[in-house]
Amino acid sequence: MNTFEQEVELCVKLLSEGKVFIYPTDTIWGIGCDATNAKAIDKVCKIKNRPAGKGLIILVDSIDRLKDYVKNPSPIAEDLIKAAHNPLSIIYKESKGLAKNLTSDGSVCVRVTTNEFCQEVIRRLGHPITSTSANMSGEPSPANFSDISEKMKNAADYVVSLYHDVIVKPKASTIIKINDDNTFEIVRS
Repeated sequence: MNTFEQEVELCVKLLSEGKVFIYPTDTIWGIGCDATNAKAIDKVCKIKNRPAGKGLIILVDSIDRLKDYVKNPSPIAEDLIKAAHNPLSIIYKESKGLAKNLTSDGSVCVRVTTNEFCQEVIRRLGHPITSTSANMSGEPSPANFSDISEKMKNAADYVVSLYHDVIVKPKASTIIKINDDNTFEIVRS
């Protein structure tokens, strides 16, 4: 098994080449890629048998990075993120600097990850990564590594070798949408 450092270096190299990986997040195991690479996003959707136009969540490594990928982030977003006790993904009206096929309407759903592995990969890659559960569309999300199908593992270019026996928070993130008047609605709790 690789060390943390070796895994980070390998994942950054693979993602920068347009590869798709299965990896641990601050919620459940995910399958993802560089969120600025349209071909890699297409591959993630194909592997999952995910309908075209159904957006993917992206992970960033810090609140400061929101401004790099979101046009005019709401002033309440930072407060909501800081106040959240559980992982929180926020849908923003307009994205920037991301692959056009990430969503069908130009909006973007972003989570500031608290997972050290994800933060380090994103920081070194210099781009956010997509994050969607490592399962086929319509099937239950994998609560832990052993729940990921062999078909899914074999379809990805790489499977991170760390944390296979760890369950941090076996639940998908809460998703909210911030409205133009700075109110918000819960999309998924």
